[in-house]
Amino acid sequence: MGAKTLGTRDIIGRYYLALEQLIGGSWVDLVSMMFDSDQESETYNWLGQAPAMREWIGGRNAKGFRENGITIVNKHFEATQDVLTKYLRRDKTGQLDVRIDELAGRTVSHWASLLSTLITNGTGSTSGLCYDGQYYFDSDHSEGESGTQKNLITATEVTALNVTTAAAPTATEAIAAILGVIAYMLNYKDDQGEPMNSEARRFLIMTSPALWARLTPATVASQVTSGETNVIKELEKDGFKVSVVPNARLTYTTQFVTFRTDSKLPGLIRQNETEPEVKILGPGSDYEFNNAAWQVGVDAWRNVAYGYWQFASHSTFS
Repeated sequence: MGAKTLGTRDIIGRYYLALEQLIGGSWVDLVSMMFDSDQESETYNWLGQAPAMREWIGGRNAKGFRENGITIVNKHFEATQDVLTKYLRRDKTGQLDVRIDELAGRTVSHWASLLSTLITNGTGSTSGLCYDGQYYFDSDHSEGESGTQKNLITATEVTALNVTTAAAPTATEAIAAILGVIAYMLNYKDDQGEPMNSEARRFLIMTSPALWARLTPATVASQVTSGETNVIKELEKDGFKVSVVPNARLTYTTQFVTFRTDSKLPGLIRQNETEPEVKILGPGSDYEFNNAAWQVGVDAWRNVAYGYWQFASHSTFS
């Protein structure tokens, strides 16, 4: 069977087809929201929450806006594949198709890479500051009437995080720890002193693959090893849903992150100025003449940032 010769239109068409098939189905859409951009940067003002209802005493008590916010600067990202023209002629096994599909996959997984860096930096990196000027995961968040709040959680805040072996909690220990962290998050208050997560029903636990293997039974098994009913599974009858996902970009051994996934504005933000664009230096180009090769490149302008810290927490077993 002869080799299939790929042209520039074939490459572009295959890339966009693969891209369309890959979009969605990832934890990325659960923990972040996409905003479109049409300029170099966008500023998002957190204007504070609406005032709580109060008894009418002595007239109205109007509350103004609190103007915290963030600015997200779009960055230029690219990925470029060198393709020798001899491979274009000789490829009988569809390896070039595979590489094009992988290039589309890299475009989609790039969001996961950017968000994972945010998560990692959120515990103390100088680039890990959120809208209130604190680290995204911190022990002293405060605004308005909220009081001091923590989303950098240890056994001091949730005693169930103290387990027999920190890197290998049992299913029973994991259930207690996850529920303890979620219960702690339900108490987070906004700048008016009102609970932000009182209506929360869906949560996502993210950790490294090693710890994921330990935490997953806590959310999928109907019964734990000792035979008692799994409370997390029972809560699904009341509309609560907790899932655990592995993130190979995280190097956690005893830590996990919990995201609320049913809020109007998730804990992280994606900003998209341009959709991925395929560019090819192909037939008749100087690059082909000088190198006997084509270059297939993908460009995109995008960036990520922290949203409300109240919809995420970082927890450590001890």
